[in-house]
This record gives sequence, structure tokens and C-alpha cells, in this order.
Amino acid sequence: VDQTGDTVIVICNLTPAVHHNYRVGIREPGVYRELINTDSSHYGGSNVGNLGSVTSEQVYSNGREHSLSLTLPPLATLYLVKAG
Repeated sequence: VDQTGDTVIVICNLTPAVHHNYRVGIREPGVYRELINTDSSHYGGSNVGNLGSVTSEQVYSNGREHSLSLTLPPLATLYLVKAG
């Protein structure tokens, strides 16, 4: 939880491969924006990611009723926060 009370989801891909359609269960449905993507060209990365945001789906995963289908960039960390 950040200083404003928002839940921040942190996902690390410690492999050199891109992982498409990586599903992560979430507590609250909605749109999640990429707060930080360490693979961004801003940091000298290859710019693989989720185009800035991703919308949850009502697909059960990790013990949760809703989930995100993400693209995990290689050797990178994503910080996601629920928009709005």
C-alpha cells in the first residue's frame, strides 16, 4: 500500500524471456496503470509492456475472482496501481 492508500502490485520477471498472457489474480477489478516498467526505453530498456495500462477480467486466478492478463518484459519489474 502506498502513501495514498492505493494497493501497488509489484511483479518481477527475472528471466530473459518475455511472458505474454501472464495471469495475476487481483482483489479489486478495474483498470491498472503501469506506474513503473523498468523495461521502458526511459531506462534504456526494450519498451516491452502493457501500453501503460491493463483492464481486469472476471477470470479466476490465484484464489481471486478477477485477474489481469499481463505482458511481462524480460529482466524487468512492473509496478501497477489501480487507476481512479
